[in-house]
Amino acid sequence: MTILLHGKLFSKDVKKHILSLINELIKQKVNLIFTKSFYQILKKTKSLNNKKDHITISRIDVINSKIDYLICFGGDGTILNAATIVKDSGIPIIGINTGRLGFLATIAKNEISSLIEKIKKNEFSVSKRAVLNVDSDKIKLPFALNEISVLSKEKTSMMNIKVFINSEYLNTYWADGIIISTPTGSTGYSLSCGGPIVMPESKNLIITPIAPHNLNVRPLVVSDENTIRVEIIDNPNKKYLLSMDSRHYNLLNNVNLTIKKAHYNINLLQLNSSTYSKTLREKLLWGLDKRNYE
Repeated sequence: MTILLHGKLFSKDVKKHILSLINELIKQKVNLIFTKSFYQILKKTKSLNNKKDHITISRIDVINSKIDYLICFGGDGTILNAATIVKDSGIPIIGINTGRLGFLATIAKNEISSLIEKIKKNEFSVSKRAVLNVDSDKIKLPFALNEISVLSKEKTSMMNIKVFINSEYLNTYWADGIIISTPTGSTGYSLSCGGPIVMPESKNLIITPIAPHNLNVRPLVVSDENTIRVEIIDNPNKKYLLSMDSRHYNLLNNVNLTIKKAHYNINLLQLNSSTYSKTLREKLLWGLDKRNYE
């Protein structure tokens, strides 16, 4: 088994859990590869045996051997970053939550000790998450696992955004911006702007206006078989921002963005002890209603 390890800067409390897993993987003769950024963090925190040579990579296409899993230490933002590493390779991402909320990183620190054993026993499932591709006539763009947002860089000024579905005009949004979200991203920025929670397997996209000026304009759920086109038709002197899973790009006026589901998925590994419904109850504190226990 070959495992790629990735993560972000961690606290002293988290360090012992990471070391425990790394030592267990070495003990079980698992082939370990580290992303260069994570390896530098481990060296700075003196979390590795510096006498041993470790393989580090910045891209998975430089490795000839097959990578079976990517284990990611951090929160949801770290998993979004890990998705840009695996791209369309199909390598399952195992998210160990060392952050706070964790809708994507669902494996708790106290489950680390039994993680490898559960993987060997196939006590897990793989959740296939839809990915959004963006085509633009002016800039080259990557993909998004959570959402694509178009916003005005002038916080006090609304935008004028035309949206088309399969070339059919949908609406012109007068708003601070617009979000095109996958089901995975429905618990992110879209939810904060009043969008619905959508189960990961739903095969939908969510169009959510950000602070719309017209109060009767509401989020819309459409099939992910549709192609969505976004046109910015505002003042040419304004500046705009395209956000893709928190990666930001500057936009000019009169830019057309074509958004559609990619031909591949990002695979997230989930232990059998964790389900999406359970994650919603725990992360959104739905279970605090005492009537559920009467």
